[in-house]
Amino acid sequence: MPKTNIKHYLHLHFIVFIWGFTAILGALISIDAIPLVWYRMLIAVLIVLIYLFIKKKPIKISTKLLIKLFIGGIIIASHWIAFFSAIKVANVSVALVSMSTGALFAALIEPLFFKRKLDFLELFFGLLVVSGLYLIFNVETDYTLGIIYALIAAFLSALFSVLNGLYVKKHDAEIISFYQLFFGVIFVTGFILFTTGFTFEEFSLTKTDIIYLFILSSFCTAYAFIASVKIMKFLTPYTVMLTINLEPIYGILLAVIIFGEKEKMSPQFYVGAFIIFITVVINGILKNKKTT
Repeated sequence: MPKTNIKHYLHLHFIVFIWGFTAILGALISIDAIPLVWYRMLIAVLIVLIYLFIKKKPIKISTKLLIKLFIGGIIIASHWIAFFSAIKVANVSVALVSMSTGALFAALIEPLFFKRKLDFLELFFGLLVVSGLYLIFNVETDYTLGIIYALIAAFLSALFSVLNGLYVKKHDAEIISFYQLFFGVIFVTGFILFTTGFTFEEFSLTKTDIIYLFILSSFCTAYAFIASVKIMKFLTPYTVMLTINLEPIYGILLAVIIFGEKEKMSPQFYVGAFIIFITVVINGILKNKKTT
């Protein structure tokens, strides 16, 4: 691997560690998933806008790209809502293990966008992942809804990574991030207005919520979001998704340290998690050999 790729790969690992911490913050913040995502994206888009203003970067883009980024904004907002919903109704461990299916979703989605044949070995690995999830479903019945939310989040994350892998080849990462976060805020705002509306009860924050939200929105969103989009110029969407699968390891370790007994699961859960992790890793190794 060239030195430049190693540098970007290590940077990606650091970002993935930050994303693992994102799950912890999601559990610590007291408000529900939808207001949490609204606050997160609103603060993050303001931070990115200030960054663009300081850098004096023009934000004018074509209508065609605007439509594409609007779709991307909806996808990432929906992903975050599903992800934080999984944490709220289950716990960090369940959400992150189920999210690790993202690399295999990417393997199924990539052929559609990059015009390559579907790899039947990847389908076999997909079945192994399903077997791991089946074990978890069987023993963690109290967390079924959380697992479903996390699987939806994993699919949306894979779709988002593949689409951005196409956009970032031709466009500036900061501009892409700004518009996707902006349109994400618009989408969530519209959803709230047409459903529950903005109520004091759902959107009121404690002092610790404000601190956690600022960390989540600035460091874990604005910085990590732009950096991850930039990295896609140098690494393939599949490599990005494969590395993201270390997020559960980082997140679960942090969760056990911070939350203790709440995050300790049954032995079958860890067997299922191991099947998912080892399948994704082996799949990535074999795919890497094919391309070198």
